[in-house]
Amino acid sequence: MSQHTIPIVDLSDFTSGDPQRKQKFVEELGKAFEDIGFVSVRNHGVPQEVIDNYYDAIKEFFAKPREVKKKYEKPELAGQRGYTSFGKETAKGYDAPDLKEFWQMGQIVEGEELSKADYPDNIYVEDVPAFNDLGTKLFKGFEGSARELLRAIAIHLGIGEFYFDKHIHNGNSILRAIHYPPITSEPKSAIRAEQHEDINLITLLVGASAEGLQLLNRNGEWLDITAPEGCLVINVGDMLQRLTNNKLKSTTHRVVNPPREKWHTSRYSIPFFTHPRSEMRLDCLPSCVDSRHPLAYEPISAGEYLNERLIEIGLKTK
Repeated sequence: MSQHTIPIVDLSDFTSGDPQRKQKFVEELGKAFEDIGFVSVRNHGVPQEVIDNYYDAIKEFFAKPREVKKKYEKPELAGQRGYTSFGKETAKGYDAPDLKEFWQMGQIVEGEELSKADYPDNIYVEDVPAFNDLGTKLFKGFEGSARELLRAIAIHLGIGEFYFDKHIHNGNSILRAIHYPPITSEPKSAIRAEQHEDINLITLLVGASAEGLQLLNRNGEWLDITAPEGCLVINVGDMLQRLTNNKLKSTTHRVVNPPREKWHTSRYSIPFFTHPRSEMRLDCLPSCVDSRHPLAYEPISAGEYLNERLIEIGLKTK
């Protein structure tokens, strides 16, 4: 298995106010997303202290007894809020569930009334006092970083820098905290989270505890993803691939089990799935469709697409 350092970009180039640095960032990010669909971002604007403190809080939560965690599991919310216990989620096209438990926090809606069906209330964790406050801070930090990244993508696509702003304001974004427990017996598979593509526009992942993440390159090879300390790993999701008629790549990735000597360790991961509002259209941008790149997808809204995919991965029933 070869190590692969994905391209590294510096978000402070984009936010510097220097037109040349800004354009350099747009070109680097656009190339990475067209070629490989993954990138590392330094100076991403999410405070390290908030990341570290949230890590401590999720470790404390996942260490609680099963009956404590089950209090926060609400099956009727299809895993979109609160706790989802071990072995519930399955990658599209696979029968075996992923070897993980997770927590999800959704949008903190500001300035308007939105449907509780789309935006159920977040679930408050009484057993870890700082949990919700830290989650809110991290959610907002990730959202701010995602907004800047999507502005750069919009410039690259020639659709106007602020194209995505109104679509992600009070969007359906999700902060997910994942725990892959220690492996206690010979696993049926070498995979902790089976190969998949993300549903959303872009995913932001904190690189701590990131050993085991692999992407599938164009030659059909699995590459270990490594990112420098303090960087976020960013990847394109299916919604953005669909919107751009495959110009930007939603790359297949997975999480593999650690070597046997590390079986006794837990793995933690905190992805932020940047979703638009349900009414956003994902119809392919006309500028991405031509004779060499014919229209690849039928028109659909973000809400319709998300619903389809949640059914496919087993978190929602028809």
